[in-house]
Amino acid sequence: MRAMELRQPAPAASGPLIAAERATPEPGTGELRLRVAATAVCRTDLQLVEGDLEARHLPIVPGHQVVGHVTAIGEGVSGWALGDRAGVTWLAAACGTCGYCRSGRENLCLQATFTGWDRDGGYAEEMTARAEVAVRLPDAFADADAAPLLCGGVVGHRALRLAGVPGLAEDASAATEQRSEPFRLGLYGFGASASLVIQEAIHLGCVVHVASRSAQERERAVELGAASTGGYAEPPAQPLDAAITFAPVGSVVVFALHDLAPGGTVVVNAIHLDQVPAFPYRLLWEERGLRSVANVTHRDAVEFLELAAAVPIRTAVRPYPLTDANAALADLAAGRIGAAAAVLIPER
Repeated sequence: MRAMELRQPAPAASGPLIAAERATPEPGTGELRLRVAATAVCRTDLQLVEGDLEARHLPIVPGHQVVGHVTAIGEGVSGWALGDRAGVTWLAAACGTCGYCRSGRENLCLQATFTGWDRDGGYAEEMTARAEVAVRLPDAFADADAAPLLCGGVVGHRALRLAGVPGLAEDASAATEQRSEPFRLGLYGFGASASLVIQEAIHLGCVVHVASRSAQERERAVELGAASTGGYAEPPAQPLDAAITFAPVGSVVVFALHDLAPGGTVVVNAIHLDQVPAFPYRLLWEERGLRSVANVTHRDAVEFLELAAAVPIRTAVRPYPLTDANAALADLAAGRIGAAAAVLIPER
């Protein structure tokens, strides 16, 4: 089978992924083999390829927003059949026995492994995945349209929950709180993930402010329903109940904190962030909070995909053939992709 593998991190513009012929993988106990149809390109892929995210082992096949069809089933698997369509997310496996796993927080499992980082991902014609973390995909989404939902959408959904958005909040009392005004949410940075999050947030009744350096991104935010937009240094007309930062730049976190109302929360939606600059304590005073969103759970994926079909959440995908995966990463690095890029693999 064909695959694009990373052997040594390097700038995306240099074409670090190498085309390789590999043996078709066989599923182990508890695993599925998938014929890959589409893999959306994520900024985490870019950070791995360029070395901002240290590789766990090399060579590795990146790609963790994968839509595929089951072509083989390992021992001990139930509930899946040949030909079924399955989605693969960032979470590749967890131990299942630790306190985090037993409490439904397998995203924090210290033994968790991740697709495209610890085990080969979807920049290939075939891959294997643990059956217990694979997810079923709503028929409402074609393969290419479903792929971007599997990281940007799922992690964004978790970020909305951590931000305290009514209807999703971790704290049941916060979820049912009677509010006299809509929940005011800020999105800082407006790439592929934020373009999905805004659709869910508006569906849940939020009033959304988008901050971005890009005039083009701000225009797209308005098209998707943003009530207001501005640059990072331009505060919204009213303080925010919560904010989610997507830009992998620490200074953006400080801008978001500055725009919070008392009791508000900033959620950092990034696996890699440069250093957060020093900021005055008054930005945290009055019970403002700062937290990260780390990875995803199986519940996150199942819950979000059901909601995405109900909204319905729409994706905008720029397709690339497998052999052009380097071009997709380079375009992402250079900001040349308006929404989501996806590597598509036609049936043979």
